[in-house]
Amino acid sequence: MIWTRLGGIAIVAASLSAVAGVAQAQQFTTAAEVKPILEMTKGNWVALRKYDGNDLVYFSHLMAWRCGFESVRYGINGPADTELKLEKCNTEYKQPNVILDESIPLFTKRKLGSVKTISVEVTFDDGTVQSEIIDASKILIP
Repeated sequence: MIWTRLGGIAIVAASLSAVAGVAQAQQFTTAAEVKPILEMTKGNWVALRKYDGNDLVYFSHLMAWRCGFESVRYGINGPADTELKLEKCNTEYKQPNVILDESIPLFTKRKLGSVKTISVEVTFDDGTVQSEIIDASKILIP
């Protein structure tokens, strides 16, 4: 009985170790790894903050998952026709989504109250595209 319990514990421990190894191996740098996350988090792709007399549209979520993207386009109150500048994926680091280039904008500024919708189109490195039109009233942050 003791050997059975110990054997069972060893198997569980080995299984947990294998799962942890797979999670560590995935750095979310390919379309296959990031597409499911983006699909589940469409409502968080952008955020809107009313600040200092302006509407600030934040792209932080997209920047965090940019590895695996080929490009991102967005549009304020219209089609996604503006290219979002993305930093390259920094695969030489443990966290490849780290943003090192301080010139990369994390938000765009518009006149207060002018942002009604944000259109976003993500093209992945496998050529597939996900898009969403987001109602600004649903993504307001303090």
